[in-house]
Amino acid sequence: MKILLIHQNFPGQYKHLAPALAARGHEVVALTCKVKEPQTWKGVRIIPYAVKGSSTQGIHPWLSDFETKLLRGTSCYQGALGLKAQGFEPDVICAHHGWGESMFLKDVWPQARLGLYCELYHLTTKPFMNFDPEFPSKSPGADALRIRMKNLNNRLHEEIMDAGISPTRFQAASFPAAWQDRITVAHDGVDTDLVVPKADAALQVRDGLTLTRSDEVITFINRNLEPYRGYHIFMRALPDILKRRPNAHVVLIGGDEVSYGSKPPQGQSWKQIFIDEVRGRIPTPSWERVHFLGRVPYEVYLSMLQVSTAHVYLTYPFVLSWSLLEAMSAECAILASGTDPVREVLTEDETGWMVDFFDRTALVDRLCALLDDPATRQRLGANARSFARERYDLKTVCLPQHLDWVDRLATLDPRPVRD
Repeated sequence: MKILLIHQNFPGQYKHLAPALAARGHEVVALTCKVKEPQTWKGVRIIPYAVKGSSTQGIHPWLSDFETKLLRGTSCYQGALGLKAQGFEPDVICAHHGWGESMFLKDVWPQARLGLYCELYHLTTKPFMNFDPEFPSKSPGADALRIRMKNLNNRLHEEIMDAGISPTRFQAASFPAAWQDRITVAHDGVDTDLVVPKADAALQVRDGLTLTRSDEVITFINRNLEPYRGYHIFMRALPDILKRRPNAHVVLIGGDEVSYGSKPPQGQSWKQIFIDEVRGRIPTPSWERVHFLGRVPYEVYLSMLQVSTAHVYLTYPFVLSWSLLEAMSAECAILASGTDPVREVLTEDETGWMVDFFDRTALVDRLCALLDDPATRQRLGANARSFARERYDLKTVCLPQHLDWVDRLATLDPRPVRD
């Protein structure tokens, strides 16, 4: 079978699926704007395409998002025509359509089956909008219209999608009813043979200071430190945490940029905004027990999970972070927000503890209780790892589900392009 993979940041979600398909003997080609020259990776032929054109100055702001996707779509279309001219005719196209790249691929290969990675459909109702009263919509009525325009890319892809795959039920359920019977829920998976508890783990947090399992270590991870992942809630709880836990070290991983949600005021970062807000309430000796590591290599991230005494995970109702499932696989004792995506994978007092996202008092109290109870931490962590291995293990559960999904996709009658 000939398989084409589309991802602007390849391999992205196809990190494991792509080489597994190639290992099965399929001809696997990836078309991406990430690389400049053709190359081969784990049996996958990677072909570059260049994004041509630029956003129009002064365009309506609601249209600028779609224009960016349209530029990627037309550029990827040109790259696909080049592949077709070389004789490549895919049976299956798997694409993360979030950046618009796959918009016109069925015009190149109408007989190919198109399978989409359905990450999220943007909804205008609570809790998707105005979940956090601290950051309300500036114009709720107009924002609903803007979000509808933001889904234009989703809607155009729905017409040509033969099948979809979504990592969680929460994410799949965000899509309209017309999509639902075509979406399979299957997570990308966690390598639970790699992400394991480690009794002798060590994490260097600064010159002369290395933390181990014998230390009390509170961990917190965001791709970028920002409100969507509860950074502001955690930071505002920090003065009380440090006061009540005089021997604890708090370790945070995350960048200074914005992955989701609104940008901070010009020239600032959410990270620094909330440091500045709480720093005056934290004595310098206590502040020296707070360690911002920024973005780190994977092995450092893994060591952080492995030395964690208690791991805090907070999120708006949004895409679930891989880090939560990896924390479960590492046997962390987890305290998380009781938001819907979390409740899909975490069960109160079985695989972790939960608190209301906005309740800082409960966050501090329950965190301290967890730190004072090693037997509960051991029980929760062991249960979390067992659950992760049973439901989300990469090799035995999730990758087989994705391979089966591709096999079933190849048997479908392709949906035609509509005028």
